[in-house]
Amino acid sequence: MKRCPQCGREYDNTMMFCLDDGAELLYGPARSEPGAVATGVPSGDEPATAILSEPPASAGGQFVGESATAILSEPPAIAGGLTCTTDDAELKTAILQPPATAGGSDSTEWQSLSANRVAKPRGKVGSRQWQLAAVGFTALVLIGGFFAYKYFAPTQQIESIAVMPFVNESGNADVEYLSDGMTETLISSLSNIPNLSVKARSTVFYYKGKEASPKMIGEELKVQAVLLGRVSQRGDDLKLSLELVNTGTQDVIWSQQYNRKQSDLVSLQSEIAKTVSDKLRSKLTATEQERVSKTNTSSSEAQQLYLKGRFHWSKRTTEDFQRAREYFQQAIAADPNFALAHTGLADTLALMPYYGAFRPNEYMPLAKQAAQKALEIDPNSAEAHASLGQILTNYDYDLKGAERELKRAIELDPKYPSAYQWLAEVYHFSGNGDQSLSEINKAIELDPLSMVINNQKGRVIDFGSKRDEAIVQFKKTIELFPDAASPHNNLSDVYEAKGMYSEAVEQRLIQLKLLFGVSPENIKDLQLAFEKDGYKGFVQKQIDIQLDTQRSILEKDKNAYLPAFRIAEAYSRLGDKDKALEYLNKAYDQREPQIAELKIRLPLNVLRDEPRFKELVRKVGFPE
Repeated sequence: MKRCPQCGREYDNTMMFCLDDGAELLYGPARSEPGAVATGVPSGDEPATAILSEPPASAGGQFVGESATAILSEPPAIAGGLTCTTDDAELKTAILQPPATAGGSDSTEWQSLSANRVAKPRGKVGSRQWQLAAVGFTALVLIGGFFAYKYFAPTQQIESIAVMPFVNESGNADVEYLSDGMTETLISSLSNIPNLSVKARSTVFYYKGKEASPKMIGEELKVQAVLLGRVSQRGDDLKLSLELVNTGTQDVIWSQQYNRKQSDLVSLQSEIAKTVSDKLRSKLTATEQERVSKTNTSSSEAQQLYLKGRFHWSKRTTEDFQRAREYFQQAIAADPNFALAHTGLADTLALMPYYGAFRPNEYMPLAKQAAQKALEIDPNSAEAHASLGQILTNYDYDLKGAERELKRAIELDPKYPSAYQWLAEVYHFSGNGDQSLSEINKAIELDPLSMVINNQKGRVIDFGSKRDEAIVQFKKTIELFPDAASPHNNLSDVYEAKGMYSEAVEQRLIQLKLLFGVSPENIKDLQLAFEKDGYKGFVQKQIDIQLDTQRSILEKDKNAYLPAFRIAEAYSRLGDKDKALEYLNKAYDQREPQIAELKIRLPLNVLRDEPRFKELVRKVGFPE
């Protein structure tokens, strides 16, 4: 049962308004006692019905009805001064036509609203008129909110970006580390923004020194924006100019120039990261903002030394590794709690045995110690977990432990391509081709122009016996990086496995020229050996050259470190199992990192069924 709050007349529940005075009906008794007017306050669980005799007050203290007159007098406007689109015509007509009364239209009441006046209810028609106007106003607020969102909301957020290598405008090659380092630091900071794809360092540095428009980069890397920067240094004065460019339109979204002292480098990098993140995302949580603008050291000196270390580490030469080691050690001396400097030292020491005559027994334990120190300082450092994982793989041969550390690194930083790459290697060395391919594809998605990752993908594909596909992948990598030695070496292995010996020799010679700097005389001898005695003659000549080189080294230093794994591979190619196993065991005793590849290296296939080889696999700790 419903009652009128004004006259007390009773109605059944299907009625909404009083037929006498137009008041909205309420559930429950009209009067608590004879002569008392119902207050409209519900009793018990009965729902209340709103009394709209006056328009509700807004948060600002004014009646909403004051703004309703302006809204109702015209169709809602959208950006550019246009009204609703034809798709909304039916809705617009339903809302904007004058409300009808019981006796037809009441233009007087409608005109009173358009004249910026709030009409008070006048008996039956006035009260109902106000009810309908209020309903119309509520609908307009909802529709207005839709159009405000549709037409006035901020432009689409940027979902992908490439921070291009900053240009060094100082005219001084000695400060190249600064432009490169600031680029790398900003990439790392922006990678903390959720749902933002940030291309990795290896990929963007592929374009360093090359002419490429933002549009071209956008198409090739599939990014919506690029960040361009120019750095100049004069004494202690540092000048940085930045531009954020839409790759589709090539319009400048934002630009800024910074003038600071070099002693303010740490705070400058944090400020830039925060500002750029604000341009890319309308709002970040406090935690996200903290991660983006995080500084890993408060020492500008330590930061500069760290950037110099990474600059030389990225060059991947024996001399540059030695310089990188010195810079990282100096950075640690300037700030002993600088976790990234310890990680940089770990990465340097771990890679040195791959690139020169550096004893793994000496350098890898130091690398492990540095990675563990970084984790002691910052247990949530993805870089440190990944570095430790790589060392566990290539020195301890602890693939389970390495998998655990690398998964933790990915959990902490899902956008760290090296962690996926090294995890792919763990699965590859374990003989799990499917998982390895899955992880390496994730790494390539993040870092599509990384030589190391593209090269590793070819090796994973080949492990699946898809040799023609592996050849295509290695050729693609060589096309991108013609001066890299590893893809030529791996392509030679695949050609050898397919019995394509001329092609294998061609690629091996290119690899030797690029990596080992074999003399022109030795190159000629190798070519003649192949022409005279075929592929085995070529491999034998290669062994002779390697052993001669080692003898010369021993004459100068009786304690010199002589890697054994590559010689073992050469003997395996000749089918000399005894010599191959002799050198493999020597490589294991020296803890050479290549031993981690024992189960998957193609040249060792001839040894797979040999009991002594199986015993070595067990000794290393790999499941057969």
